[in-house]
Amino acid sequence: MRASRIGVAVGFVIAAAAVLAAGAARAADQPPIVMKITLPTINDALNAYSTMLGAAVERHSGGRIKAEVYPASQLGSIPRQIEGVQFGSIQVAVMPPEFYVGVDERFEVLTAPGLVDSMEQAHRVTSDPAVQKLMLGLGANKGLHGLALFSVEPSAVITRQGIRHLDDFKGKKIRIFASDFQSEAMKRLGATPIAMTLGDVLPAIQQGTIDGAIAGMAVFAPMHYQDAARFVTETGQPHIFIIVETSQRWFDGLPKDLQKIVADDATEDAKEIYPVAIRLYADQRKQWLAQGGELLKLPPDDQATMLKTLSTVAEDVSKSKPAVHAAYETVLAAAKQAP
Repeated sequence: MRASRIGVAVGFVIAAAAVLAAGAARAADQPPIVMKITLPTINDALNAYSTMLGAAVERHSGGRIKAEVYPASQLGSIPRQIEGVQFGSIQVAVMPPEFYVGVDERFEVLTAPGLVDSMEQAHRVTSDPAVQKLMLGLGANKGLHGLALFSVEPSAVITRQGIRHLDDFKGKKIRIFASDFQSEAMKRLGATPIAMTLGDVLPAIQQGTIDGAIAGMAVFAPMHYQDAARFVTETGQPHIFIIVETSQRWFDGLPKDLQKIVADDATEDAKEIYPVAIRLYADQRKQWLAQGGELLKLPPDDQATMLKTLSTVAEDVSKSKPAVHAAYETVLAAAKQAP
């Protein structure tokens, strides 16, 4: 009798193992889930982050997710990339949050002039729990799921003629990100702000449609802007932050274990990209000079005057928009705690 029971038990184990093996084989036969990662730039911290994220997700998912990285707006203009994420045809986007202002105006609050004055302070702001809760929660009812937030570099202004003094801004047509904060800042400096997606900037400078643009060395050096305009004035304002958004539809459709892998890897890589961003920023400044570009700074008095002129921009712009003002107060409080 005992031998009979043992035989039955062994038979059950063998049968169960066969079922599991068959299930594993079927799972292995399933095509991987594609995760397209889109970004507007190339050969910079955004590109490095996207590559890190894709590799980590593939590794930790055991190949159940296959990542594809598309830098330099290969999947369309920035507005098309955002729409793709909202509708699920693109799974992840890595770009500055202010490009999402059409989704929610609060996405622009990190571009407030004077919010931070160093990469270290910017990094601490993105690590603040209240800031992360605010920024990553925006767009949740419009097809977006925030994954991570990090900082990359201070912005600068590139022009064909060079801005050496504060008065040189006057009369210039300057490309800005889609942000009321940046628009008001340029107006206060006497320039005409023109919101423009990144893919249109270089042709506009070449054709003389605009005199210059706000962006970062991560754009100017890798994309060889020196052929159109070789003067970069390092104003340091505003700082450039990056938000990582995934498609809510795609994310919700993932098994729970894959959701955790994507979310955890996005968060961890946002921490690890900080030293990489610092190194790349230094390298890109050297690259710009090696390519024949010039780096300019405003005289100290002019820089101080500029900061004073712009210091009330965020408060003045947001005071008539309660939700934006509350969001600005959140990031401002974090910046004050992270000197």
